[in-house]
Amino acid sequence: MNTTSFDHLLTSPEYYVDPYPVFARLRAEAPVYWSEAWSGWILTRYDDIVTVLHDPARFSSAGRIRYLLAQLPEEQRRHAALLERHYDVGLAHADPPDHTRLRALLNRFFTPRHLESLRPRIHALVDEMLDCHAAARRMDVIHDLAYPLPAIIVLEMIGAAAEDRDLLRDWALGINRLFAAGGRTSLEAVDAALACLAGIRAYIADLADQRRRQPREDLISHLVHAGEGERLSEGELLATCVTLFVAGHETTTNLIGNGLLALLRHPEQMRQLAANPALILPAMEELLRYDTPVPRGWRLAKVDAEIGGQHIRTGDLLLPMIGAANRDPAYFANPDVIDFQRVDNRHLGFGYGIHFCLGAPLARLEVPAVFNALLARFPALRLDESAPLTWRRDVALRGIESLPVVW
Repeated sequence: MNTTSFDHLLTSPEYYVDPYPVFARLRAEAPVYWSEAWSGWILTRYDDIVTVLHDPARFSSAGRIRYLLAQLPEEQRRHAALLERHYDVGLAHADPPDHTRLRALLNRFFTPRHLESLRPRIHALVDEMLDCHAAARRMDVIHDLAYPLPAIIVLEMIGAAAEDRDLLRDWALGINRLFAAGGRTSLEAVDAALACLAGIRAYIADLADQRRRQPREDLISHLVHAGEGERLSEGELLATCVTLFVAGHETTTNLIGNGLLALLRHPEQMRQLAANPALILPAMEELLRYDTPVPRGWRLAKVDAEIGGQHIRTGDLLLPMIGAANRDPAYFANPDVIDFQRVDNRHLGFGYGIHFCLGAPLARLEVPAVFNALLARFPALRLDESAPLTWRRDVALRGIESLPVVW
């Protein structure tokens, strides 16, 4: 066990503003560090993180909610039974063979070829949202663009009404409070997650019933009418659809917000991209590496293991910090520099292994559309310095509450 405590750094307000100096110090002094504050092993080296994410036989995605809830008093844990039941199944919290079966059913809807048909709709939405604010010469990029765009697209894919996006986002934010403190949670976070999970499950169950009676060309219709051998249980259906919305919009929202903020703070790179829109794909991948919107993975050790000279016991929680891996100088030259010409950019921003982000091809359509449109239409775009930036106090999802800009 490490004798030096870094928990004061991991729980400081400065961590949420800029975690990368903390990651660098951990990587140098305690790359496999047990944090009492986060109740888990924090990993900050690229190689160690890949080892864990690549090996579901030893490091599991199943049972993680039980790890969180085990810290609660017994009465509250019984009260939170819905959380255990919900997260016992579904794509994000499964290992093979269940994960393999669920992933195969969904993969066909998230291939680049299948998603290409959404390109015109994405560009039309971006133009429509920018049109609404062009005359005012100011906008909050998070509220006015980065949140509604991916939320509308994923709701339309699933088959939900786009006008319900604020209701669904409130539910998603409440659910994600459960994961905001690493391997710990609180009674307040559990209560919020329970209320929001009950709401979104009832919404999806009602939508599924509608599609059983009247199928459409949307994802939930395909799921409820899957053939023999592919059909999902009711629990799997609800858990999977919740994951698709919760993960399908917020990660892209934060990628747009973090990436644009990085450009605004690095005007030379912003000018470079504005002058050469063909750079947008490598630029997006580099911005994803530079300030990762999902900086924390999490796995449970299924067996005793040794990582970086530390003994990991069966049942321990591991927190592979993807944001730290993406700044590891062993893999990225000048890792704290934005470089759109970076060669062999093997970032882990979309994850690694069997849980590689299902929606990565969709993000690769949405984010370039946003950046290219903003830079082309508003070349004088700049940060509104009169409004302070507020970072979310969340170790699992990195993003800003709002991003005010003017031009």
